[in-house]
Formats: sequence, structure tokens, C-alpha cells
Amino acid sequence: MTDELAKNFREIFQHEHQDIFFAPGRVNLIGEHIDYNGGLVMPAAITFGTYLLTAPNTIGKFRMRSINFDESLDIDVQNSYSKKDESWFYYPLGVIDRFAKAGFELKGLDMLYFGNIPIGSGLSSSASIEVVTAFALNQLTNAGYSKLELVKISKDVENNFIGVNSGIMDQFAVAFGEDSKALKLNCDTLDYEAVDCNLGDYLLAIINTNKPRKLAESKYNERVTECQEALKALQQELEIQNLCDITGETFSEHAQLITNEIVRKRAKHVVEENDRVHKAAKELAANNLEAFGKLMYASHDSLKNQYEVSGKELDAVVEYSLTNPNVAGARMTGAGFGGCAIALVKKDYFDQYSKELISYYTDKIGYEPGVYSSLIGDGVRSLNGTLVH
Repeated sequence: MTDELAKNFREIFQHEHQDIFFAPGRVNLIGEHIDYNGGLVMPAAITFGTYLLTAPNTIGKFRMRSINFDESLDIDVQNSYSKKDESWFYYPLGVIDRFAKAGFELKGLDMLYFGNIPIGSGLSSSASIEVVTAFALNQLTNAGYSKLELVKISKDVENNFIGVNSGIMDQFAVAFGEDSKALKLNCDTLDYEAVDCNLGDYLLAIINTNKPRKLAESKYNERVTECQEALKALQQELEIQNLCDITGETFSEHAQLITNEIVRKRAKHVVEENDRVHKAAKELAANNLEAFGKLMYASHDSLKNQYEVSGKELDAVVEYSLTNPNVAGARMTGAGFGGCAIALVKKDYFDQYSKELISYYTDKIGYEPGVYSSLIGDGVRSLNGTLVH
């Protein structure tokens, strides 16, 4: 892979690259739609992501190219930048803008990107580009930022330069991911625990539904409002700041305070999903993948029936997975309404799983899904061998 990219760099820029960096994509193993309710998420870095090859140039320009996209950018080194359209290169340019405004001395740089994350699949291709760029600039300018500071810079770019109002989980997982570890993360405090996640005889199947993941902002905002309504109702008797401050048992004892049945369903998902994250951490630490898989199925069922953010495409993946004895668990991952599902599949049976799932899904939905295999890998790093701690 890197040899081929080095050749591409040489052909495009007419000289050799000097440095190469990599940032993964991410999946959320469990803990969906609870980050904005004070709960825990459990993301993990995956083994495909974004490669960035760099070398200085003497013409005082940032020259950005991508193997994945035809659009390119040549732009002078300057003190600030702005976004003009939806081109891919605004993700790295936003990071450059933050370094420029922080006063670091920037010089001309040739930059070649290649990503093997399916674009628009909900596996955080944008966070991967942001974090690999921030990591590279941090090293090349000797800026001295910590990894957490790079995460915050990348999130700021996503929110305020790109204009997407997302949380910090994606950038955090991309930066802090560890080989064979899941991150039990509190998105409010950024406290996290790396939980053992040795998949053993299993691998992580990532299934791209190929349904465009156009997350209806109104649906997302609707869920947030419903959760706020549920919280307000529970606060009549409970001194809590977030829905995830209580357990499922406590919720059951006070659920009658929520008179709207739909709102009660939303809150039930949130509270019980947060409980599932705690249970999942224990099962993974004990290397009990079968029990973890059952929690994945329970999570999907709740997202489908209580929170109603799944869809026929995601449900089809889980329906097939339930029939296959070589699958420990499966669920939608991410915001829903399309995007990806994940499944824990025995390594020796992945090819069979992939073939049969594609057939089942195509018969039911009318077009093929993309099926990929991954392990849980490390976060952003230099492939020259240098890491930020």
C-alpha cells in the first residue's frame, strides 16, 4: 500500500515524499444516541482509514491531491482560509487555518491523501482526514500540541469551518484508538477507559447499506427535544441532570411520570442503552464475546423499536445475521437512517457470511451492500515511527 502511494506521490509532484501518516476510521461498538444525554459511548478505531504523504516544496503553496477525488487545491501560504464549497480539501484546509491563526510558521507543503473508508458510510472519514492533517502539521511545525488538543482542534474545524454540528466522539476515537481496545468514553468530561477487546476467533464485519446517510436534521433535533421532555418529567421526583444519571431499574420505578408514550420510549432506550455500555465493558474485559454479541442485538432492537432511528436496510443486515450461527451479534452503528451496521463474525466464516448476506440483502432491498472485514486497530500515527502521547 505505502509503496504504491509513494509512487503516486512521485508521479504527481515530481519528487519523493518525506513523511507518511495514517489515521483510522471508527465504529461505535455500542452506546448509540446517548452521548447528548450524559451517557457513555464505546467507539473503537478500525484498521482502514486515511493515509497522508507529505513533503515540503519551495513555491510557498499548499498543494493538495487525493487518490479518491478528482478535485485538487493549490493555495498560497497565508494567515487564514475560508470554505467556499463542499470539496473534500476543505477538511484539511480547515486544520491548516487553525494552525495559521495560532501563529505557527507554515511553509509550502505537498500533500497526497488516500482513504479506504467508504465515503458517507458513517465511519468517520471526515474526522480521519482532520485528525491525520492535524497530527502531521503538529509534527512538521513542532507545534507541541497534545493528542487531546489535536482532537479539540479537529472538532472545532468540523463544527465551525465545515459547519457540521457533531460531537467529539469521532475525532477522539480516531486519535486515541488502541489495538484490540474499545474506548469507554464520557463525551462530556472526556474521561475514558481503554477496555480489552480481543476479538479472538472473530473479526468485525462492517456492512455499508449503501443507502445515502442523509441524516434528517429535523429527526435528530426531534429526538433531542423528546429526551429533554422526558428529563423534565423525571425531574419532578428525581434530582438528575441527564437521563443517563439513572439506571434502567430506577427508570422503571418512575417511568409513569412521562405521560407521552413516545417520549417514554425514547427515554427507555437512552437509559437502558447506557446500562448496556457498562455491561458490554465487563463482558469484553472478561473476553465473553457471545454475551457482548447479545448486547449488540439488544441495542439494535431498542434503536429500531424504542428510538426508531433504524430502517429496512439496517434491519435486513441484522435479520440475516440472527440466522447465522457464526455471528455473535450485530447492530446498526452511528446515527441511523442508513449508513453502516456491524457484526461480530467468526474469521473462518467471513467469506460465507459476506456472500450470503449480500444475496439476502439484495433480494430484500434491491441493491448490494458493501461488506468489509476489520480488526480493532491503533489511532493516528506516523508511519515513520513517531507517536504523540
